[in-house]
Amino acid sequence: MDHFETIEIKTDILILGGGMSACGAAYEAAHWAKQHNLKVTLVDKAAMDRSGAVAMGLSAINLYLGKNSLKDYVTYVKNDLMGIARDDLVANIARHVDSSVHLFEKWGLPIWKDEEGNYVKEGKWQIMIHGESYKNIVSEAAKNALKELGDNGSYYERIFITEPLMDGDRCVGATGFSVRENKFYVFRANAVLTTMGGAVHIFRPKSVGEGLGRSWYPPFNSGASAYFTIKAGAEMTSQEVRFIPVRFKDAYGPVGAWFLLFQAKARNSLGEDYMETRVAELEKWAPYGKVKPIPANLRNYLMMLDIEDGKGPIYMRTDEAIKNLLGKIEDEKEARKAKKHLESEAWEDFLDMTISQALHWASSNIMPEETPSEIAACEPYFIGSHSGASGAWVSGPEDMAPEAYKWGYGQMTTVKGLFAAGDASGASSHKFSSGSFTEGRIAAKEAIRFCVENPKVSAIQQEKIDIVKKEVLKPLEIFSNHKDYSIDPEVNPNYIKPKAFMHRLQKIMDEYAGGVSSGFKTSKAFLERGLELLTFLKEDAENLAASDLNELMRCWENKHRLAQADAHIRTLLFREETRWPGYYFRTDFPTMKEDWKCFANCRWDPESGEWEMIRREIIDLVE
Repeated sequence: MDHFETIEIKTDILILGGGMSACGAAYEAAHWAKQHNLKVTLVDKAAMDRSGAVAMGLSAINLYLGKNSLKDYVTYVKNDLMGIARDDLVANIARHVDSSVHLFEKWGLPIWKDEEGNYVKEGKWQIMIHGESYKNIVSEAAKNALKELGDNGSYYERIFITEPLMDGDRCVGATGFSVRENKFYVFRANAVLTTMGGAVHIFRPKSVGEGLGRSWYPPFNSGASAYFTIKAGAEMTSQEVRFIPVRFKDAYGPVGAWFLLFQAKARNSLGEDYMETRVAELEKWAPYGKVKPIPANLRNYLMMLDIEDGKGPIYMRTDEAIKNLLGKIEDEKEARKAKKHLESEAWEDFLDMTISQALHWASSNIMPEETPSEIAACEPYFIGSHSGASGAWVSGPEDMAPEAYKWGYGQMTTVKGLFAAGDASGASSHKFSSGSFTEGRIAAKEAIRFCVENPKVSAIQQEKIDIVKKEVLKPLEIFSNHKDYSIDPEVNPNYIKPKAFMHRLQKIMDEYAGGVSSGFKTSKAFLERGLELLTFLKEDAENLAASDLNELMRCWENKHRLAQADAHIRTLLFREETRWPGYYFRTDFPTMKEDWKCFANCRWDPESGEWEMIRREIIDLVE
């Protein structure tokens, strides 16, 4: 549209996103860019200090090796993903992650210490922090690194990235628009690093009404990374692996500290511990049902079996946990002091990262030392950095990756010049905050190397830019042309508004792709019907309408979600087994199969618009 100013920005390395991996990328890229006189530009949909999954804070850093071995960590990650993980990518992050954590502490992050000055461990790989300002601390370091580059360093906030800019088979930039001003942006770059996060709101959430946007993972993450890499023609991996966390019910508060630090038990309404009463079920999922710790999806599955048998609700016995800890203290005065300390830690766990859960406890008259609290499985999320694995298929490190996993620069997708980290890269689960930051550093260093060795970028014709701009702003034009057709602008036969579109997508995914209402179960017949309904929804996506910039952003969020949903259903269909019960269950293939111990990959062809499904073998580097 003519009243939108077009702004073009040229850079060497373009970092898309503002979360932990983007901050790691900015920090590392600035260091190497200074040596080669290169420009680094970061673009964030939100504001860096409150952007990404760490935006609301954290109570623990979930990846710190310390004295643990690299081999043990890789084995742990692979076991938790039921054997499906890239050893090379996981090990590459893990061998560098401790240095990142030490940087966080240097920058001012308060990490819990014991009397000997050692980090307080929540679990084998987790250390406790006072993390309500975690993201602010890390983003400040990233911003300062970019500022030290002078004119060669810059970051842009409140810009929504829509499309990759392609020159043949090479990614040479991105397009987007400001969510605050009538400005269309064209970023031209030698290398592009996407770190824009995973996706929520693809499946219908458990919380409805005013709680619709409440989820454990950021509700503003809409699958931008998946859309960007898919649209560029990159090969994707593990798109069937969704993550379903168990959280405190309704406010989505984390359960990790209670399980690991306080040693609490989850029990059904009969007082039974499903991890004990259903232990025989784990034999069906050997060898992973026998490993320690038991994979997260299997723990979910045992809980879900109790629910199906009518033994719910499920309660986290916070009261029992605190009493057990206090029972070990014989001195009454010391016990009172310890009780006060434990109560403080219990509330801080939520105040550090999920304030809504503390409010929910208070409004429900729940005192954790006296009252148990309900826990429940959430709706599915797509997140490559936590316990999920979906993302782009990336090239591994030169010194560790086997030839089949290595085709170019580290962390580069199968598209030349396009790199991925954090939630954008797949098959390297359990990065969490520290690992995502570290993977951003790794990817940025490789992207800088790519820029140095591939300095020339072809010019994109203005005609192509004009076509993209028209497509990006199309929802505004549709609304302007048809808004007067009906009295209520929300109901109009000429267009669909973004909220209605999102509800339709969620309904399809929930009912046909194994969402909450179906008990996370699906089958070939359901998935094929879901694909058919997605085809109709794609047609209607061409008629999305926006009345303002905020709705324009919502329109494009839905288009991004649609690409992730499409890849998910197709890969669920492709993998003819149930490998992650507790995340999803295929009723027509109810068991795990040895011949499906492989990566299920896919690629959308930008030329033909067709999907290709690909099997990639798992190469074990750690036995």
